[in-house]
Amino acid sequence: MSFDAAGFRPEHFLWAFADGVATITLNRPERKNPLTFESYAELRDAFRALTDAREVKAVVITGAGGNFCSGGDVHEIIGPLTQMDPAALRDFTRMTGDLVRAMRACPQPIVAAVEGVCAGAGAILAMASDVRLASPTASTAFLFTRVGLSGADMGACAILPRIIGHGRAAELLFTGRIMSAEEGLAWGFWNRLSDDVLSDAQKLAAELASGPSFAHGVTKRQLDAEWDVSIDQALDMEAEAQAVCMETNDFRRAYEAFAAKRTPVFKGD
Repeated sequence: MSFDAAGFRPEHFLWAFADGVATITLNRPERKNPLTFESYAELRDAFRALTDAREVKAVVITGAGGNFCSGGDVHEIIGPLTQMDPAALRDFTRMTGDLVRAMRACPQPIVAAVEGVCAGAGAILAMASDVRLASPTASTAFLFTRVGLSGADMGACAILPRIIGHGRAAELLFTGRIMSAEEGLAWGFWNRLSDDVLSDAQKLAAELASGPSFAHGVTKRQLDAEWDVSIDQALDMEAEAQAVCMETNDFRRAYEAFAAKRTPVFKGD
């Protein structure tokens, strides 16, 4: 069954779709938008479904009420985890990892719009996005060590060093301390800071949505796939990927538009 972006009505977060841009809003503002077992799973399933949702060209993920996400709900997740047997614990950690896997696998660029608290699994959601915009009030913490857990959570030990470097990632994951917005910008975690972060994130997503969505999907896939290959292998992979893009109608449209001195209208085919 195909994914109906316009008609999608999730139970555990807000969803809006217009002009090719889907906006996911974590919506428990009274508790700074923590995640539950159910919201983890529904987010995972939504990002999985986006793989086949050609009408969705870009995604914005944000939080309601001035905060992004405070992580896993202490009472609804952390408490129950202390009572689970080993098999159930592994089911949970694999499920949360599958959310990141789904975010990385969906072809749409994901733009995180972050303000206020961005902690634990919330910091992971920002990390797993393709582009990250933050307000000057954003405070980010990979605080797993504060609850007796390792920094090896939902891909943090693999992805965070790629964004900010090994030493900086190690410090944040060992200490669980807060990274200020300015520090995150200087370290490259944030692409930029904004006083109207959601509006700017949606403008960026709209710009991406108006571009060649098939080619954007290729770029996203190759950014991940080429991390652990040699330059020689990467050149071969990119030669194949770009040749496929050159077979698309969007490539022809862009040429015809350039020749006619007009702006191309991409259709993702």
